[in-house]
Amino acid sequence: MAPQGFGRGLLTASPVSGDARTHVTLPWLQSAENVALLLVTTKAGDTLAALEAWLPHIPNSTPVVLFQNGLGSQQVVAKRWAGRPVLAASTTEGANRPSPDVLVHAGAGDTWVGALTASAADHTASVVKQLAETGLRVHSVDNILERLWQKLVVNAGINPFTALLDCPNGDILASALYQQNIDGLCSEISALLEAETSEAVASEALRERIEAVARNTASNTSSMRADVMTGRKTEIGFINGYLVQCGKRHGIATPVNQMLTERVQGL
Repeated sequence: MAPQGFGRGLLTASPVSGDARTHVTLPWLQSAENVALLLVTTKAGDTLAALEAWLPHIPNSTPVVLFQNGLGSQQVVAKRWAGRPVLAASTTEGANRPSPDVLVHAGAGDTWVGALTASAADHTASVVKQLAETGLRVHSVDNILERLWQKLVVNAGINPFTALLDCPNGDILASALYQQNIDGLCSEISALLEAETSEAVASEALRERIEAVARNTASNTSSMRADVMTGRKTEIGFINGYLVQCGKRHGIATPVNQMLTERVQGL
């Protein structure tokens, strides 16, 4: 059963611009009554359990927006609750939590939202409007899976290397581990992308995309590196691990993705 009652938490936020540190008191909603929009910001591996605990107490008409990294968890949720309005979001906003009570907004970006289930299409415009009222740059897209794949490509090419090398994003580019594996990784992703989505993108273009993001976020700590640093389970299974599973479905060899997945899991 969903817990009842309310609590409060104090969060110290460091925004991209404005006051360097702002203390924010957050109400922790612990009752499912009157929830009009549910934003799911758990780690990918925790999403299913979180929704199984809460959705029985929330009206079937309430839109659910998934903010998970990687791929795999979104499809499971959409299949499990096909009759609900389930949407997914992909964002380039940068943020990190150096400690449980501190939130650092590391960079402004864009957020895209799109429907995963049939009934969600009628809610997309309303969800985008509500999210935009917070100050985010939010866009509606017809094919959110395409946008999620674009982010998956970048995460697969940056996150595992930062975790294994224990370095910020930009430092991976000069490392031997990255240089020895990036071309093979991009070749695998190119083949998987075409098999899974029918989108043909040359491996060279994928490498350029990955390295442009790594340079633009050179001083940032990836979520995967942050997870390793704090002893949390990483989302490698939903990023490079997801690509390994795609390879098995399509008969495409993925030795670099397999290697990165196993090495990060070994951490």
